[in-house]
Amino acid sequence: MESITIKVPVAIKAKLTEKMKDEMLKEDQAKIEQIEVQLERLDNEERKAVDDLEDGDIQKLQMIRQHFAQERQKGQAAKAQVEAHMSAGRKLSIGAEVNFGQAERIVELKVGDNVRDLFNAEVLVEDDKVIAIRG
Repeated sequence: MESITIKVPVAIKAKLTEKMKDEMLKEDQAKIEQIEVQLERLDNEERKAVDDLEDGDIQKLQMIRQHFAQERQKGQAAKAQVEAHMSAGRKLSIGAEVNFGQAERIVELKVGDNVRDLFNAEVLVEDDKVIAIRG
């Protein structure tokens, strides 16, 4: 066999613009607000579950409280993660290249080809338009 056709990854990078940075921060803010709504809903559900509980069933009360505490902890961890992403996003400079995703391309690999050259391809976009193909 002299050649083979394979799929190789292609990094997609975006040149950060003011517009893109604003969109990223707005998306993160929307995620935070959604998580806060979910946390508020959990509090309401917990109150209702405790109110509906028969008096004296301490074991069931502890189970309910533990369940909602775990769910609240998951939500708070997700919120902290989005807040950290948002904080990092604020620090990015306009013009910086940020990872935007990954795609695949099909290449024909032949005996003697430099594999490193085939795998180092990347596409650079700015405001949703391809501005460079490297590799």
